[in-house]
Amino acid sequence: MRVGLIGAGAVGGVIAALLDRGGHDVEVTARGANLAAIRANGITLSGAWGDHVAHVAADQLLTRAPELAIVTTKTLDADAAIRENADFLRGVPVVVIQNGIRGISAARELLPHTDIIGGLALFAASYLAPGTVAVTTTGSTYLGNGGRGLDVEYVASVLDPVMPIRTTRNFVGAQWTKLIVNQINALPAITNLSAQDTIAHRRLRRVLTLSMREAVTVGLAAGVRFEKLQGLSHGALRLFSRLPPSIGQLLPLIMKWRMGKIPNPGSTLQSIRRGQLTEIDYLNGAIVDAATTSGTVAPINARLVELVHEVESAGAFLTPDGVVARTSPN
Repeated sequence: MRVGLIGAGAVGGVIAALLDRGGHDVEVTARGANLAAIRANGITLSGAWGDHVAHVAADQLLTRAPELAIVTTKTLDADAAIRENADFLRGVPVVVIQNGIRGISAARELLPHTDIIGGLALFAASYLAPGTVAVTTTGSTYLGNGGRGLDVEYVASVLDPVMPIRTTRNFVGAQWTKLIVNQINALPAITNLSAQDTIAHRRLRRVLTLSMREAVTVGLAAGVRFEKLQGLSHGALRLFSRLPPSIGQLLPLIMKWRMGKIPNPGSTLQSIRRGQLTEIDYLNGAIVDAATTSGTVAPINARLVELVHEVESAGAFLTPDGVVARTSPN
């Protein structure tokens, strides 16, 4: 199948390499050094799903109409990327694999006559260098909320032979559960530590526990029913939101254990290390926005958003003690 993959960063690079290994005809979009590396040497995949070098077509924009399109850009770049490639996306099934909760609705506004499917990548991937990506933790990709008459199961049948796929009818709930998982991104971006190291740090782990509990509380206030994924369920998260932090910290410790020993920097820190803007406004920032809409508050998530933007602009990371001091209640 001809597959057009818009965005060949960590997640996009992994998916492109897996599709190529599975025999699909893949074209990717990329820019700068990444585009030059892919054109010269292909996409080099390593890590938990094995090694492969994918020699795929690559350009700044799609050059042909695919039979299936997958958007894996950062959320803040998605609207522009979809507009730039719209001529080849209209009428083509489009899977939008992004963090946050606005990807599907935004894509449908831009492509009103196109079948849009939401995707959530639960594997962890690292962009090691231009044209080089690695899978640090395995996991399924969830698909759902197709609408427009498109059979989500059909798209799943295309992708499942090359990567683990699951489908869900409660995609909004799955997005929210992924938002809880994505709480691990902010602290590494602020401290330049891996997700495992931030969780191992006792005081940072408390900050993470409080921010996660706050996020779950906001979701419940917004009427969300969390979808079961990565061992998290609606009942478990509701219980977590009521536990004292001394007990609730077991949840991030379990997440650390599941991540394994390979350091996971998280996508937000990877963006900062590359000198790019992060998705923090669509991660912790989405919690803050939902709190405002539902009449609740999310002060810890709001402060984490501020600190990530501070690191983005100043280029200097904070110490763990500095983070704790800046996130403690006045």
